[in-house]
Amino acid sequence: MASADLNDAGLPKSTNPLFERKKKPICLIVLGMAGSGKTSFVKQLTSQLHSKNSPPYVVNLDPACREVPYPVNVDIRDTVNYKEVMKQYSLGPNGGIVTSLNLFATKFDQVIKLVAKRSDPAEGNPTEITIFDTPGQIEVFTWSASGAIITESLASIFPTVIVYVMDTVRSVSPITFMSNMLYACSILYKLRLPFIIVMNKIDIVKHDYALEWMTDFEAFEEALASSKSYNSNLARSLSLTLDEFYQDIKAVGVSSMTGEGFGDFLNAVDVAALEYENEYLPEHDRLLKLRNEAVSDEKARQSKEFDADFESERQDKEPSVYSGPRGGPNDDIFLRNSAVGGGDSSEEEEEELRHKVDAQDNAERKEHRAFKEYLVEEKMRQLSKANGMSS
Repeated sequence: MASADLNDAGLPKSTNPLFERKKKPICLIVLGMAGSGKTSFVKQLTSQLHSKNSPPYVVNLDPACREVPYPVNVDIRDTVNYKEVMKQYSLGPNGGIVTSLNLFATKFDQVIKLVAKRSDPAEGNPTEITIFDTPGQIEVFTWSASGAIITESLASIFPTVIVYVMDTVRSVSPITFMSNMLYACSILYKLRLPFIIVMNKIDIVKHDYALEWMTDFEAFEEALASSKSYNSNLARSLSLTLDEFYQDIKAVGVSSMTGEGFGDFLNAVDVAALEYENEYLPEHDRLLKLRNEAVSDEKARQSKEFDADFESERQDKEPSVYSGPRGGPNDDIFLRNSAVGGGDSSEEEEEELRHKVDAQDNAERKEHRAFKEYLVEEKMRQLSKANGMSS
């Protein structure tokens, strides 16, 4: 085997599990509550990657934003006019965003082609990371049909990671913190993709308290003790429930203003991409295979039912011919006549039937001879009449 066909480890390139991944960009779907600093995070991340001479491919999926503070490659606003959608369909702000995303999702295959083309090494300086900035109304994307279409389309082709941006300033309250964790947990189990929690604004409030609450239940219990909220008992119970979620989740602290922590975030992205290759992609392929088999079985069942209905209709249209003692209407009639007659016809009945047929034939022959004689007589009469007139 030529040395060009081997990787650095001396294995064929086709057997290297990371060889294909390196050809594809890692897609980051950035989600977050309104005001969590999601857009600022995308701006800082874009700036960081440009400074490393590895510019990302950026896609804006928020049709309602007025300005995008970072260089964008694909903008939903160039395809869908959010205000016109609201007027045309008589919708409110959230309905307009959902409908705009639905319209854009019908053309998302073109976005996938652009991302794949931009990551092609033949293009020069291929993109390693593609960033998707979603609308500020997080539920509009996470729980809509268009959000599922976009996420599943990306995950079926590219290594895809969900980035959940959380505001550390607002989450100092244990109740608010628990609300954020519950939302993050619901998104994780719905999308079933590698997940990173980004604790933003650590330049204002450090995220150490949040990491402690995620690993130490007693520390969270102590924070709840100082809370006079009526739902503190619920938060306490939910904290125990989310213990398994905390163990497998990756969380990093960043500052979208100063750029602090973005090195840790990029390291977490690499780990999440490997997790996608080793865990999520095989499961996705298995589920896709099962779904394709189910579709194939359903098509076979429908085809079988169609053939059966067609054969039944064809037989109904064909004339029925009795071909011996078998089930069916003719058999019923045959049995019914046999029962009335008391069994098979006797020789006397057959002889009587033969005499009747012969008598009918003789009568028909006599009528035929009589009619023929009448015609001859009528012809002679007409000839005689014609001769008398001529003389």
